Amino acid sequence: MRIAEIFYSRQGEGLLTGCQSVFVRASGCNLRCWFCDTPYTSWAPEGDDLAVEEVLAQVDAWECDHVVLTGGEPMLFAELVPLAQALRERGKHITIETAGTLDLPVACDLMSISPKLSNSLPRGGDARWRRRHERTRHAPEVIRALIGRYAYQFKFVVDTPADGDEIEAYLAEFPDIDRQRVLLMPQGTQLDELQQRAEWLIPYAAAHGLGYSPRKHIEWYGLTRGT
Repeated sequence: MRIAEIFYSRQGEGLLTGCQSVFVRASGCNLRCWFCDTPYTSWAPEGDDLAVEEVLAQVDAWECDHVVLTGGEPMLFAELVPLAQALRERGKHITIETAGTLDLPVACDLMSISPKLSNSLPRGGDARWRRRHERTRHAPEVIRALIGRYAYQFKFVVDTPADGDEIEAYLAEFPDIDRQRVLLMPQGTQLDELQQRAEWLIPYAAAHGLGYSPRKHIEWYGLTRGT
């Protein structure tokens, strides 16, 4: 399993914001969002191939009850199955961060699904990746399987107010999704742009019965690896 980094920090997004966690970041992704804030796991993947036992040894170095399996797209890796099972046997709370395009029979306490809207399409560059991204970013059968098996949260990256209509159309496609577990998150990697979007996104979310997720790790650390 190719791993870009393993580190101890605080969760900066979602329902568990502020929770001390060990993050295992897989390197490799089947999508190419233009706003990806970890391009070293997607556009130019870096990292080392580690056995599950090597990953576990690094996780065990921290006495922490929460583990976040993220990426990139961790669901690309079959090794995620034995890794998550071993973490479950250690009594860890497991969050898996995924775009919701792939499914594996993993042990998971919180499936954190970040569907990619049309605002994520790659800009310029390789037209093949743009076509592949658009073709694969939405997998309804995977979404239905995940929400049927796991406790979940949905995090939508919002760039402009117009994205709201697409989010509502998405939720209408999946009426079983609990809107109280749907979070809108501002697009951006700089504190000033996040604050500007928050000014209109927070009241929009409240008016539509949806949650809002800040990107607290940007506030705490800036856009820095290992945080």
